[in-house]
Amino acid sequence: MRLMFDCCKWDIQSEDHSAVADFPLILEQEEWGSLAGYAEKLTREVLAAERELLCRPDLHMMLGLPAGICRVLRKCAPEKTATGAARVMRFDFHFTPEGWRISEVNADVPGGFIEASGFVELMAEYYPGYSIPPNPAKAYNEAIVAAVGEGAAIGLVHATAHCDDRQVMQYLAKGLQQRGMQAIVLSPNHLQWEEGYARIASSFATVKPALLVRFFPAEWLPNLRPAPSWEPWFCGGKTAMSNPGPAILIQSKRFPLVWKELTTPLPTWQSLLPETTFPSDISPGSQHWVFKPVFGRVGENIAIVGVTEQRAYKEIIKDVKRHPHAWIAQRRFDMLPLETYDGIRYACLGIFTLDGRAVGAYGRIAAKPMVDRDAQDIAVLIRRKDHRENDRKRTV
Repeated sequence: MRLMFDCCKWDIQSEDHSAVADFPLILEQEEWGSLAGYAEKLTREVLAAERELLCRPDLHMMLGLPAGICRVLRKCAPEKTATGAARVMRFDFHFTPEGWRISEVNADVPGGFIEASGFVELMAEYYPGYSIPPNPAKAYNEAIVAAVGEGAAIGLVHATAHCDDRQVMQYLAKGLQQRGMQAIVLSPNHLQWEEGYARIASSFATVKPALLVRFFPAEWLPNLRPAPSWEPWFCGGKTAMSNPGPAILIQSKRFPLVWKELTTPLPTWQSLLPETTFPSDISPGSQHWVFKPVFGRVGENIAIVGVTEQRAYKEIIKDVKRHPHAWIAQRRFDMLPLETYDGIRYACLGIFTLDGRAVGAYGRIAAKPMVDRDAQDIAVLIRRKDHRENDRKRTV
């Protein structure tokens, strides 16, 4: 009840099972340090690559970007791109026999703020002696206030028809309002652009926001009407944005396909991300490869032999053959199973970074080695060294 009413987590039930685990995932203190370090290195590298990609329109089609976005980015010099502030992203880590591996970065509109913030704090009340990772929602709100000053108007832009998006924006708005900010949740269609500055024009608010928080996927923006209304998100926008539209350059799962064309060094990415290639290079039905949509989210439409239901796998492969530019193939890795109160589960840890600093962990567990919509959210707690020593003494 507190999760629903205090933390705006409304979707706690999925069909006939709970969407949240009633026990935490315990992470050793050293492992949190390792994951935070990896995520911060990955962030530095990928933001440098993004700056280079802004100057490489010849690579944008290879990334699978919509034609309209490619057209807008072609006419934008880096100094004319939308103004970024409070840059946030989330890296999805999996534990394998070879150590930590990442499957992707959610650099565009990363979710999981409620589950990595309020949910973790509620669970920690029942596990005294354990630490919690940083609170990403708190850090995000503090960064927004620092970027624009106290009392400013903040537009939280999202797809208003989606309940799971709405709850994230309501949660962030609640935190901003507690800090004295004017937080306004809205659709991108509630915005008008005047000489590059956004203005909220609706029956519930008429104000020029100091900053826009975008929780509306960048690849959806070209579908907005009238057509020019979405272009300032990428080019010419003077209102500060978190995150600006060009984040789509590194959100694309085809990002590894252009590495050879870049001068930006990416050693951490190359060590942690499995080999990625064009789907046409891989035979359908291979047990060693995973097929993923370029802009898929929440594990949707991922094809893994022996994991994805057979009929769904065949349908995905048909689409891969019809639209190969919309897919990638990624070498499969083995996820180590965990023994839990509910049986064997497979975990994914989403590590948030904010302006390059690790600020939280979003845990999910699944009954199969693929984390999708059927996975449960799980609170991540940290076992300190001193607590671990006490556990050992009690065991002896």
